[in-house]
Amino acid sequence: MSEIFDYLADPASWSGSGGLLNRTVEHVGLSALALLVATVVALPVGLWLGHVGRGGVVALNVGGVGRAVPTFALLVIFVLLPQPLGANTQSFVLALALFTIPPLLTNTWTGIREADRAAVDAGRGLGMSGWQLLWRVELPIARPLVLSGLRLAAVQVVATTTVLGLVGGGALGRVINVGFTRQDQAVVVVGAVFVAVLALATELGLGALERRASRPRSGRSGAGVPRGAESAPTRH
Repeated sequence: MSEIFDYLADPASWSGSGGLLNRTVEHVGLSALALLVATVVALPVGLWLGHVGRGGVVALNVGGVGRAVPTFALLVIFVLLPQPLGANTQSFVLALALFTIPPLLTNTWTGIREADRAAVDAGRGLGMSGWQLLWRVELPIARPLVLSGLRLAAVQVVATTTVLGLVGGGALGRVINVGFTRQDQAVVVVGAVFVAVLALATELGLGALERRASRPRSGRSGAGVPRGAESAPTRH
């Protein structure tokens, strides 16, 4: 335990390109960039497939493949490919993004498909277009599940970015890898704890956002019912 505190107290452990501060910033940056790329790809596709009521097999199969293919194997393949891929930031981000897409795509598609059909039919009865139905009815109902997928994907990518240290990448995985190489248990423990703290912070932060989005908005009667539908005259 004293070795861990000695390592943390040493200014050299925090400074330079290989220091804890730089590696932590690099870890967060790579994770965020991979999550952004995955979101830009998966969210529109999941929304569209869910809205048109097709592609369920595709969404579920992508989720299954994403869980089955080891991220390390995918990273190794990308690193061995010729330029513009290879052992560079583009390859690392692309591999992490491909690993992050499945939970986003599956949860988004499921959330839209499970939207209350009565609310959707009410929107159609009010003359809403397909885009208006998606944006004003289906997406608000699906928001908690979509955010749940985002939370799962974010925690996954923060944890998985650690693997970059095994294929010549940076981030906190490099700290852990250096610790193993030097047989320095203190360095390994510190790197692992930093990754765990980042993953926990991501879980708590996005979990709070998810719970807030799940609360019914005040001033709206009939959750998921388009405005105007609840005041429409009842036919006898």
